[in-house]
Amino acid sequence: MDSFTGIRFKKETAKRFQTFSRTYFKSHTEAMSTMLDFFFYNEISPKEKLGPTGRTIEAKLLKRINAVIAIMRDVEKTQTKPTVAMIQSLFETEEPAKKPLIVEKKYAEEKKEVRFREKENPSNQL
Repeated sequence: MDSFTGIRFKKETAKRFQTFSRTYFKSHTEAMSTMLDFFFYNEISPKEKLGPTGRTIEAKLLKRINAVIAIMRDVEKTQTKPTVAMIQSLFETEEPAKKPLIVEKKYAEEKKEVRFREKENPSNQL
């Protein structure tokens, strides 16, 4: 059987360690041993920061994604849509409005209106 040694901690720190230990490990000894192994194996100090957390990385990625979306929208407004409109206007074919042909007078059909007519009453004599 292993022997135990008492270490003095502040009550607040001891309670935090106990809740952490109960959450992830079977015993407090296993929790402390695993934590010490982690720091020795990775050759880091518990006082130094490991870098950005998942939340800060996510926030930075969201900012960059929003920036990329804004750039794509700007490119679409200034380049893609006008180019597409120009290409569509090139391929659209409208039938030109039919204008009446201009024909010379000698070839044009003349409508001859009768200006004078004979009287229909034959009894009138001149």
